[in-house]
Parts: sequence; C-alpha cells; structure tokens
Amino acid sequence: MKMAAGGKRMFDFSFYKNKRIFITGHTGFKGAWMCNVLLMAGADVTGYALKPPTDPSLFEICRLSKRLHSIEGDVRDLAHLKRVFHQTQPEIVIHMAAQPIVRESYQNPVYTYETNVMGTVNVLECIRQTTSVRSVINVTTDKVYLNKEWAWGYRENEELNGHDPYSNSKSCSELVTSSYIKSFFMDMDVAVSTARAGNVIGGGDFASDRIIPDCIRAAEKGEDIIVRNPFSVRPYEHVLEPIAVYLMIAQQQYMDKAYAGCYNVGPDDADCRTTGELVTLFCDKWNKVCGGNMKWINKHDGGPHEANFLKLDCSKLKSVFGWEPRWNVETTMEKIVEWSAKYMTDADVSDCMEKQIEDFFGI
Repeated sequence: MKMAAGGKRMFDFSFYKNKRIFITGHTGFKGAWMCNVLLMAGADVTGYALKPPTDPSLFEICRLSKRLHSIEGDVRDLAHLKRVFHQTQPEIVIHMAAQPIVRESYQNPVYTYETNVMGTVNVLECIRQTTSVRSVINVTTDKVYLNKEWAWGYRENEELNGHDPYSNSKSCSELVTSSYIKSFFMDMDVAVSTARAGNVIGGGDFASDRIIPDCIRAAEKGEDIIVRNPFSVRPYEHVLEPIAVYLMIAQQQYMDKAYAGCYNVGPDDADCRTTGELVTLFCDKWNKVCGGNMKWINKHDGGPHEANFLKLDCSKLKSVFGWEPRWNVETTMEKIVEWSAKYMTDADVSDCMEKQIEDFFGI
C-alpha cells in the first residue's frame, strides 16, 4: 500500500494494474492528469469525452490519445454512451465530464444543465445496465453547498443548493446520484460515491476564467496579472490531491461497499487562501525561478455573482481513510511554476508530469 505524508494510506498502484477503468471527461485538465496516473499504474483506460476544451490542451500535449482507448462522445448522447459501456465492460467508472466554468454557466445555462445533470443521469443509467461495474466515483465540486459565507468549512450533511447555474447543476448531480443509489444500486453489487473537490490547480490548465491559467498567460505576455476578486477565499489544492482521493475511494469501495458515501476533498485551513494571496505566491515563485518582476492588479470587471468565502470540512475523509493532504499551497505553487516554465521553454512536460506524480505518490 502506498503511503501519503505522515504514513497515511492513499491507494495501491498495483490494485489498478489491468483494471478496466472508464473515465468521462478525460480530455480536460483534471482528466489528463488522471489518465497519466492510471497509465503509470498499468490500468486499461477508456476515455469518453468531447474534443479537448482548450487550445492548447494538456491532453494533446501529452499525446494521450495514442496511449489509451479515447472515444469522442457527448454524455448527453445516451444511445452512444450505452454502446460504449457495452463494448468496454468497465469495472470502475470515474465520471468527470462537465461544463465546469461558473461564468460560462451564466452564458449557457441550458447546456450547463444538460451536461451536468442529464449527463450524470445517462452515465448512471449505463452503469445500472452494465453488470461489470463494481465501483463508481461522481466528481462534483465544493460549490454544491448553499453558501452562507460563514467562516467554517461545509460538511457533507449541509444543504445542497448552489447559487449559479454551474454550482446548482452540480447540486442536482449529487441529488440524482443519491436517488439512483437508493432506487437501484442498493440492491446491486456496485458502490457509488460522490467527491466534492475544492479549487483544483496545477500545471497544464489552459482554461479561461481560472486564476492560475490567467497568471501563466500574463507571464507569457510579460503583462500584469488581472485579479477580479482578490479577497475571495477558496480551498486551493494541487490536482493530484483529489485524483489520489478519487482513486483511494474507488479502490476501497470496490473491496468493501461500506466505504461508499459523499466526501469533501480539500486542503487544510492553512491553505484556504484569498485569490490575492495565491497570486502573490505565484509571482514570488515565478520571479525566483524565471526572473522578471511579475505582479498583479485588482480590477473587478463587474461580472456575475461568485462566492466570496468558501471552505470545506474534510474531517470525514480523514476519519474514514486516515487521509491527509500531501502538498501544501507553497509546494503546489512550486510544482505549477516548474511545469509552466518547462512548457514555455519547450522542454518535456510529460516527463515533468511523471516526475511530479512519482514525487507525490512516493513511487
């Protein structure tokens, strides 16, 4: 069993060797990191997703389409999804496909709900009709909670009622999953969990309207970083933190259905930072490694509502699995700057990713 910092359990790489894993949304930022981890573990990976959502994209940079069974498909297309499930007969399903951007959800609410709600329905319906599936993780978000802007972290039993269309659609995805568990999966040999992750950051994120990609783009252009909400507090964590948790839960509930449930995945309180603090840390790390004088400016653009204060209580995850976060925000930023600097100098970022994965998991 591989160990996290402090000797705590993460997951056993050998468990995933030759396991048939089905990942929706594998062409996205988090999906690409997930695929790299599973390929290093020797898993038989099938990905189902639209084309990469950004250009450039981490999925294409890593040439992942040549290293796994990659299928272009839309989770809104139930008939096609059913055919792929029937052909691949997965043992473990990790549902990550989503429209994940808050601002985009205001511009395209119907598409957001179709993807995030009916997409989840379609995936669960395919699982219901595929007897090979033993373990399922539905990846949602910390934004599923009714945000009361209070100073303590939300627990898994708090009210689900996200404000904006993205957050609300993910709340609906949680409710859909709960209904399928109670209506169908309780009587089947399949364990289903939802995982509510904090703000995920890492090398290779090229999305719009995300703070770290905005920092990297500013660094490439030699411009000041524009920060819209510098005083908003978020639970920032390296992308490998939630990926490790998803795989840990998927493994444990595969072996014992009693581990299935809803879990928050976020950093300790000390790493819940304001956006301004995070960007200051980026500037400090970037200037130290790459030189220059990166800095940021506060420029609110009057955009739509976004939460000001959001933290997660992860005591359930710690209690059930003995889990602890591995990388604090300072280490996380060092890894982001390392990856980004290599990308901007045309160095081998795939090798950098593998070394970061090896470092994180201690392999």
